[in-house]
Amino acid sequence: MTTAAIDARAGRRCHNALNSLHSTHYFSPDTGRELGALGVTDPRAVNFAVRAAALGPVGAGTVTATFYNYKHDLVARHVPAVWETVTPAQALAARARAVDSTLRRLLGEEALGSPEMSEAAGLALRAAEGCSRSARPLYSAHADLPVPEAPHLALWHAATLLREHRGDGHLAALAAAELDGLEALVTHTATGKGMSPKWIFSTRGWNREEWDAATDQLRGRGLVDDAGELTERGVALRDGIERETDRLDAAPYAHLGPDGVARLTEIATAFARTALGAGAFPADLLGKR
Repeated sequence: MTTAAIDARAGRRCHNALNSLHSTHYFSPDTGRELGALGVTDPRAVNFAVRAAALGPVGAGTVTATFYNYKHDLVARHVPAVWETVTPAQALAARARAVDSTLRRLLGEEALGSPEMSEAAGLALRAAEGCSRSARPLYSAHADLPVPEAPHLALWHAATLLREHRGDGHLAALAAAELDGLEALVTHTATGKGMSPKWIFSTRGWNREEWDAATDQLRGRGLVDDAGELTERGVALRDGIERETDRLDAAPYAHLGPDGVARLTEIATAFARTALGAGAFPADLLGKR
C-alpha cells in the first residue's frame, strides 16, 4: 500500500467525521424553527436557503448546478422566491442560531466548553487553510464568511468549509464519470452508503418513475444489474470517483499533516458519535430500499 493511499484514506476518514457534525443541522428541528420564524416554512425551501445563502440571492440555475443532485423543477419552485421572504444574510444568521442550539442539545454544554472542542476547531481551521477556491463555488462562498468566535461554531464553520471543498471536487469527479445528478444518487444508494430512495424522493424532488428510468440507463451502461445492484464495473466506477475525490481534496489534509489529521479525526469522531447517539439523524436515512 502506498503512502498516498494511506493519506487519502486518512483524509476521507477525517472528512466523514467532520461532515457528520456539519450535517446535523439539516435534520435539526432548530433549523426549521429559526427559518420558520422568518416565514420560510417548507422544509425544502429551508434547505435551499441555509445552504445557498452564502452564494447571495442566486437563482434556481445556480443552486441546481452547485447542489448537483436536486431536480431542477423542485429548486425552481423555491428559488429565487425564497429570497423574497428572507435575505441571504438573515438565512445565514438563522442558520448560525440553529447550529448553536443543535450542537448544545446534541453534544452538551460540557463538550462545547472542553479543551478538545477548542483543539478541534484550531486543527480544522488550519486544515481549511489548505483549501483552494478554484472551481469550487460553494466552498469559496463559505470561505468569504467570518469565522465565529465560539469554538463549537468555529469547528462547525471549518467543517462546512472542508465539506464544501470536498463536495465541489466530488461534483467534478461525477461529471467526469458521466453521471448526472439522479444517476449519481442511484449509484451511491446502491453502495449501501447513500440515502434511501424514500429520503431522496422527499428531499431531492425525484420520483419512483424517474428513479427507475435512471436505473435502466445505468443498466444499459453495465453499471447495475437486473436487481439494481452495482455490477463489478459499477463498483469500479464508484471506487474511482471516490479516489478522484480524495485526490482533489488532498491539499487541506496535507497542509494539516498526518499527526494533525489523526488527532482531528479522533476528536471529531468522538463528537460525531455523541451526536449520533443523541438522535441527530433519522434511523432510516441510509439504505438501499
